[in-house]
Amino acid sequence: MFDIKAVQQALARAGMDGWLFYQFHGLDPMADRILHLPQGRMGSRRWFYWVPAAGEPVRLVHAIEAGALDQVPGRKQLYVGWRQMEKILREILAGQGKVAMQYSPGNAIPYISRVDAGTVELVRACGPEVVSSADLVQEFEAVMDEAQEKSHMEASRILPEIVMEAYQQVARGVADGKPKTEYEIQQFIMERFADHNMETHHAPIVAVDAHSGDPHFEVPAKGSAPITAGSFLLTDIWAKFSAPRSIYADITWTGYVGKEIPSEHAKIFDIVRRARVAAQDYVIAACEAGRPVRGWEADDACRAVVRQAGYEERFLHRTGHSIGEEVHGNGANVDNLETRDERLLLPRTCFSVEPGIYLEEFGVRSEVNMIIHGDGRAEVSGRQQDEVVPILG
Repeated sequence: MFDIKAVQQALARAGMDGWLFYQFHGLDPMADRILHLPQGRMGSRRWFYWVPAAGEPVRLVHAIEAGALDQVPGRKQLYVGWRQMEKILREILAGQGKVAMQYSPGNAIPYISRVDAGTVELVRACGPEVVSSADLVQEFEAVMDEAQEKSHMEASRILPEIVMEAYQQVARGVADGKPKTEYEIQQFIMERFADHNMETHHAPIVAVDAHSGDPHFEVPAKGSAPITAGSFLLTDIWAKFSAPRSIYADITWTGYVGKEIPSEHAKIFDIVRRARVAAQDYVIAACEAGRPVRGWEADDACRAVVRQAGYEERFLHRTGHSIGEEVHGNGANVDNLETRDERLLLPRTCFSVEPGIYLEEFGVRSEVNMIIHGDGRAEVSGRQQDEVVPILG
């Protein structure tokens, strides 16, 4: 249920006059989740939901979809034409100062930029200053409840097991003289997700040798590479339980199809592992000291290790991303490369730490998930990879 009291308290703390939610054709899935609206229903007309810092909310909905916001509290106002909609919106926003919307100045945080520029112009024309709802979204979208936290922890336990089962399939294929392909291993992983009643929005990355140097390699159904003795294998998998409101887990492991890891692969993995641990330790130490930590700070701690090793130009992406009901969630990212994420890593939020070094011959990424618990304690959820897996070992 949408907690109007908690939202109004958060608005008051932030010094904002209200939060204006807007939806059209599902452009803002965060709005639906924050307001606890039914998922997957038809909606083809614009609605606005005004939550003032104090007082009664207002639901502005089209007459042919009059029940669109019946699940949330507030006075209902119907419109039919655009002139009527704009007139009512001006009345709702009259005298308001700072109004939060899913908007990010300069598109600094693309995950938050859900309201189109024209709608922002429309709201500004009604008088208020439009400000970003980024911190509010994190508080009411990224913060997990106890059941969600448990769902993530259980998913984090299962995913490494599935990776190791996949590596056993690789080893069996080599032993039988019938090497598995990237696609076959990908589909095996998808079958194991189904066996655990898990789901994912996209099939996992299974990338051999040079393909592992492509951070977002797409496995082709036809013509995918065989995984043979001497192959280096990167496996990035993410999934959540199929139950409503479950939270994703997202991990990346690497293996070598042999008994002894080649020195170059071991060297690059060790740099990546140390960078990952540097970010983990930074967050854990800050939480133990009771010091707030922002996403960009943890990225800097990680990236410094890769820079010192001389591979900064081969670290092509942010250190990590928020994790929620979507694998790329809407809380703070561990990022000072693609964006400078000034948002705090809050208690009861989850995020990945996944540095990578990508060379022409192969690439290494090592990914774990971290949780900051309600008591402020931070930890890695699930197993951590400490060395490249010798798949034939």
